[in-house]
Amino acid sequence: MLSLEILIAFTIVFGVAAFGLRYWQLYNMPLGFESRDLWAVRMHVGDEEKTRIGLEGYEALRRGLMEMPEVRDVAFVSFEPYVNASMFSKLRRKAGEGDGFNTELLDADDRAAAVLGLKLVEGRWFSALDNGSADRPAVINRRMAEAMFPGERALGQVFFDREGKQDVPHRVVGVVDAYRAKGELAAPLNHAFTRFVADQNRWDVRTILLRVAPGTERAFEKRLNERLKLIRKDWSYQITPSSAARASMLKQHMAPLVVVGIIAAFMLVMVAFGLFGALWQNTTQRIPEIGLRRAIGATAGEIYRQIVLEQFLLSSVAIVLGLALLVQLPLTRVLGEHLDWAVFAQAASLSMAVIYLLSLLCALYPGWRASRLSPTEALHHE
Repeated sequence: MLSLEILIAFTIVFGVAAFGLRYWQLYNMPLGFESRDLWAVRMHVGDEEKTRIGLEGYEALRRGLMEMPEVRDVAFVSFEPYVNASMFSKLRRKAGEGDGFNTELLDADDRAAAVLGLKLVEGRWFSALDNGSADRPAVINRRMAEAMFPGERALGQVFFDREGKQDVPHRVVGVVDAYRAKGELAAPLNHAFTRFVADQNRWDVRTILLRVAPGTERAFEKRLNERLKLIRKDWSYQITPSSAARASMLKQHMAPLVVVGIIAAFMLVMVAFGLFGALWQNTTQRIPEIGLRRAIGATAGEIYRQIVLEQFLLSSVAIVLGLALLVQLPLTRVLGEHLDWAVFAQAASLSMAVIYLLSLLCALYPGWRASRLSPTEALHHE
């Protein structure tokens, strides 16, 4: 029963540790863009199919916003970073293929790379060089390049995206290091940027990205909204600094870990109480044995070490059984990248340390109580 309680505690600690370590691993991965001094404006202009912004509308917005002293650059994209909205598609190397590579897509104009601070590792971003191209230009992230074109150079390769009943060819003109639009705690995904040109795409993009001067205060939001209303007063605008969107997304990602951590802490306390009670009862039942050992010369320190080491032995048995079960997770890759061998090893080590510490704390008082028994008192109990 003691080993079963310890096994339960080990599994609980492992789950929380793996969850937290995976978040730490994700937090230290490249984000791919610079969120500092980045603002987003979501335009609400009406039905997307019936109300088109048009080239003149985009140019009016760009000129009007660039006149503001705080604005350094302007770009138009389908979705800003740190928002739950996204587009996905199955991209294929050949037209008409069955299964493809599940990929997050983002329509972006020629200024988006500079505004987002994207790091190109190969090729270039969209430009006037792509005007009149037979294939739609695309920039993909390194993860997508390695998945779709393993062992090959991605630059210049063609892939196909299904739009309606037609396979549309895209040619890779550049590769970025990374792009995780959902933030630092989001898992990396295959990602492709496709070029947006006003009046040429099937749909408009409705998000403005602004690279603003460092130190721009939140009061800029009011002036920005007033300028937008001067340009198009019949539209409404949702303005969000990326710093605020980032904080909101981090809270959203951290909420499950906090909830799981609280539940795990409660369960761990309950297991600790149960373990302490079982050890107390076990020590009480062994008073005659302890008295006999003291009578034949065992010291108080030896009795103390015996109780603690026995508890450590029970903990070791439970930990070995727990590891034998949990090691199946990275072996079978049932959780994919969320539990790789690095996270498993660190979570297992941390869990072992916590369980041994818990076992030590639970064994300290029963061991001390047993070591304080005099031989006459123990034998009298018999």
